[in-house]
Amino acid sequence: MRNGSQHKQSQGLLLFKINERQIFGIGTLKVKEIVPWQPLTSIPQSHPVVAGAAYIRGVTISVIDLSAAIGYRPISPAEMKDCFIIITDCQRQNVGFLVRKIDRIIDYSWRNISPPPNAAGKQIYSTGIIEYDKQLIQLLDIEMVLSTIFPPDEEALHADIRREDQDRLRQHAILLVDDSSVARRQLTEALSHVDVPFEVCSDGQQALTLLMAAAERGTPFDILVSDIEMPGLDGYELAFEIRNNQATKGMYIILHTSLSSEISVDRAHQVGANEALTKFDAAELIVAMLRGAKQVESGDVIPGVESRRQH
Repeated sequence: MRNGSQHKQSQGLLLFKINERQIFGIGTLKVKEIVPWQPLTSIPQSHPVVAGAAYIRGVTISVIDLSAAIGYRPISPAEMKDCFIIITDCQRQNVGFLVRKIDRIIDYSWRNISPPPNAAGKQIYSTGIIEYDKQLIQLLDIEMVLSTIFPPDEEALHADIRREDQDRLRQHAILLVDDSSVARRQLTEALSHVDVPFEVCSDGQQALTLLMAAAERGTPFDILVSDIEMPGLDGYELAFEIRNNQATKGMYIILHTSLSSEISVDRAHQVGANEALTKFDAAELIVAMLRGAKQVESGDVIPGVESRRQH
């Protein structure tokens, strides 16, 4: 990393099995706890892959048969008592994922995570691939899983905007970055709905290359909306690189993440981001971008994160 940064681009990954061979991983920042199988109550008219509801620590949560959700053999009732529930805090909701086995927790660098191969297709439930202990492990795309089971409210994807605000945003170059195809579609839908131009890319390294090239041409981007957990170059390091380069440090940086942990807010502050938002609320995002546009216009883009997380 540049300028002797102390930012460590690694985090814990929880590895788990959905069958005897296939291992998946999920960032531990998304995980609230892991519990052994709990008795489940049927939820009428729920999605077929929702195994039921569990009452855990005073809260009722939906439990998803993850194996069935991503196209593998469903977990049978006879198998469930040997399974575990991974409780996640993601996209403003607590959800349990029923898995066959917990493998281990490892510390892994995002720089060593590769994007899924293009040949895998659009419906692959993975945001990246790692090699660990001589095995290939897929990182679970939780956003894609949740979007197919709990489709987002249309109101969350669309925001109304005043003409003067629309004109203001149109004066600024905007870049959207996210490794999840679902998140990119949501971002595209939100900005297209208000007819504001933007560019979009799928990983941090691609974004950094694009930002540097634009700055060298004399047409720099003004506002960045970036995911945090991404293969190769994560949102934290992307923000750090932008803030520590003379050509790009004046950008307004919004880290836009499925994480609901306050840890992500603290780390965003450390790398110089201006805001941290929890996905996905188009109105909140547009308002944050307007704050950014005003600060860019005033020349007063002060690094330091402001949390706008609402639950």
